[in-house]
Amino acid sequence: MRRIHAFISGNVQGVFYRAHTMCEARKLDLNGWVRNLRDGRVEVVAEGEDKSIEKFIEFLHKGSPESDVKAVKIEEEEFKEEFDDFFIRHTR
Repeated sequence: MRRIHAFISGNVQGVFYRAHTMCEARKLDLNGWVRNLRDGRVEVVAEGEDKSIEKFIEFLHKGSPESDVKAVKIEEEEFKEEFDDFFIRHTR
């Protein structure tokens, strides 16, 4: 099991990036959350099987059809199993 904390930059707000991220995470049976940041980036925390996390990271680099991802910063974190679902959080 694995946990990542990601920061995505580019044209990723107002282009359904969060909604597509939530759908992809649920499809891959991942738990965690996604939210917009005030600086224009999107922040993601995801937990699950290693293979699913790898596929999810590939998705984060693509994003929604309307998005234009410029950079994805991935931080590995300790797996905590603290979520029961994947959801959209409010902007911080």
